[in-house]
Amino acid sequence: MLENQKHLFNLPENPIYLNNAYMGPQLKSVEQIGIENLKRKSRPFEITAADFFTEKEVLRSHFAELIHADDPKSIAIIPSVSYGIANALANIPFDEGDGIVVLEEQFPSNFYAWKALEEDKGVVIHTIAAPPIAAGRGRRWNDLILEAIQRTTKVVALPHAHWADGTRFDLEKIREKTDEVGAYLIIDGTQSVGVLPFSVEKIRPDALICGGYKWLLGPYSLGVAYYGERFYEGTPIENNWMNHVGSEDFRNLVNYNYAMKPKAVRYDVGESSNFILTPMLIEGIRQLLEWQPERIQEYCKSISEGPLQQLQDAGYFVEDAAYRTHHLFGIYLPDVSQMEALQQIIQEAGIFVSYRGNAVRVSCHLYNTQSELEKLVSCFI
Repeated sequence: MLENQKHLFNLPENPIYLNNAYMGPQLKSVEQIGIENLKRKSRPFEITAADFFTEKEVLRSHFAELIHADDPKSIAIIPSVSYGIANALANIPFDEGDGIVVLEEQFPSNFYAWKALEEDKGVVIHTIAAPPIAAGRGRRWNDLILEAIQRTTKVVALPHAHWADGTRFDLEKIREKTDEVGAYLIIDGTQSVGVLPFSVEKIRPDALICGGYKWLLGPYSLGVAYYGERFYEGTPIENNWMNHVGSEDFRNLVNYNYAMKPKAVRYDVGESSNFILTPMLIEGIRQLLEWQPERIQEYCKSISEGPLQQLQDAGYFVEDAAYRTHHLFGIYLPDVSQMEALQQIIQEAGIFVSYRGNAVRVSCHLYNTQSELEKLVSCFI
């Protein structure tokens, strides 16, 4: 099992940070790389034409390895989840009456764009509400998603883990059902990829879109996306000089080449060779590959299992471990009216968590300890 890795982060002893789902802290190595590359721009004569492309390919290779994708060219470099969703949406042929399955209270960047299609294309949004707080909630929510996928379904757009409480969705079963009706499976992996194992080989999503500043331990404003074969010949929402064939030859840029680069590379955002942010995200993913998502999950389980059992024994609801992640989970109060007082207690204890819907959202990583979670529990009971 992995040991605590707080020494690799620039985190003080206090406060207690149990809020990685809000924003991941930077590794010391990521910070150093960012500083070094910030200074690099002061010496532009050292930046060569090849530098516009080399590190991008490293980033693609690292992320492809992380998600078990065979071809780095299936990876696009994006600025945000909404950008990645927009590229997918723009290349799906919609007809009036097509169904789009989403979840109740899923992250807005994976909702607003689909919702806008109701007026633009006449599609029908099917929002799958979370079952009542009770034993078996996660299993029932998964069943409801499968039941909602019908012959009229064109897209299923959902996360691997719900951002508000960590409920985990069985993407392999959902993929099987979407295959039966020919629907697209679009996954927002921002709150899971990097610390929860994800295999493109097993799940076969049509798109997997990830912001980089949370569990990928990268900087803000840079992310990565996998696009499958159904998008290989698509039209990107942005026509920049770098996503065209032959852009590596600067002398020949005056001779326009209208052919797009292969596969997902065509969906790269303009200026994707960002000389500061791209190396930072490379380093974040490199460290995750060394740690391995499976081992991170096991560590988070080891420090949270006992404290969460205490909460459950005291009458608080936490989703069954079989249907939630160990790095991100929601704690539901028996009486929601007590939330405001609890927030004050947690704040005074110097603990950072989030509040999403009716859940106290807790998100831990390798820099946290069991004693920190026990201190959080003491605020409840």
